[in-house]
Amino acid sequence: MLEKLRERLQVNTPKRLELAMPEAAVLIPVVTHPEPTLLFTLRAAHLSTHSGQVAFPGGKREANDTDLLATALRESEEEIALPPSQVDVIGQLSDVVSLHGIKVTPYVGIVPPNLSLRPDPGEIASIFEVPLKHFLADQREYTDVIPVNGRRYYVPSYRQDEHVIWGLSAMMLVELLAEGFNMQINLFERPLGTLRHHPERGLPPR
Repeated sequence: MLEKLRERLQVNTPKRLELAMPEAAVLIPVVTHPEPTLLFTLRAAHLSTHSGQVAFPGGKREANDTDLLATALRESEEEIALPPSQVDVIGQLSDVVSLHGIKVTPYVGIVPPNLSLRPDPGEIASIFEVPLKHFLADQREYTDVIPVNGRRYYVPSYRQDEHVIWGLSAMMLVELLAEGFNMQINLFERPLGTLRHHPERGLPPR
């Protein structure tokens, strides 16, 4: 499964947004258990933005970062003590724009299981994993309908125990599932199930 993921992502052409705004990058860690998982973080409740939300490890680009991949790896090491040497980066996904006007570039990396990861209490409340099959089976709880500049985005919301995976992270997940696993899923077709409507937003489209 993961070798096929590597092959598909290496020929994928992610969309880059040429927008003058702050940049950030995240790492989507795929953990090589016999049943692969995706690794997530729960952001600390005291943070000024995205507090208490589920996210992939990552953050804003700094002046010393040679590129955005360096940003994703540095932030992952700072947030959850994931050594860059333990990350096998296999691809990049399309840029997305956060509600706070930050352009975020996701990278997909394969990591071994049973690493001694630990959350930085200044930023991260906890680290958890979700079986990849949960997303491949599209076990969404509902779908957020988010109009952006007159176009509707259908963004899945997944629940794993007490954790809710939605918003920007879920948008990245949709591309990972579609491009990396050839799953019939996208952000622009209305799915079955419960819809949750949001007000119009004026962010640049993905």
